[in-house]
Amino acid sequence: MAATPRGLSELLERNGVRATPRRLEVLEELAHERDDVTAQQLWTRLRDRDSRAGLATVYRTLALLSERGVVDVLSHHGGEQCYRLCGAEHHHHLLCERCHRVVEIQECGLDDWVVAAADRHGFVATDHRVEIVGVCADCRRV
Repeated sequence: MAATPRGLSELLERNGVRATPRRLEVLEELAHERDDVTAQQLWTRLRDRDSRAGLATVYRTLALLSERGVVDVLSHHGGEQCYRLCGAEHHHHLLCERCHRVVEIQECGLDDWVVAAADRHGFVATDHRVEIVGVCADCRRV
């Protein structure tokens, strides 16, 4: 993750997103998150830092960043979308249903299965995403 303001600005530009002050502010706050965050949580953090970004701006920015592949969208917070700044390479996620920890898994052995499953149903697979929901080691100890 390119967490410096310059690195984040370059990340936006590489993905065809103009680096406005509000977009950078949202992305910088997201870069501080170890796991993932909802739009509402992100907006609350920005507001606590005296940001002028409105909730609608945060939602629009996250939608744009997701659409352009800058951030990943996860759905393990009771149906609410969560956002995470991830690496650019193909990966999947392990999600803890208790503490909401997110782990990126780089290795993927699913390509042959995805192609075969899609082919059986008349599809051509162009991408795949996997979210494995469970309980992390820390939460199991509690």
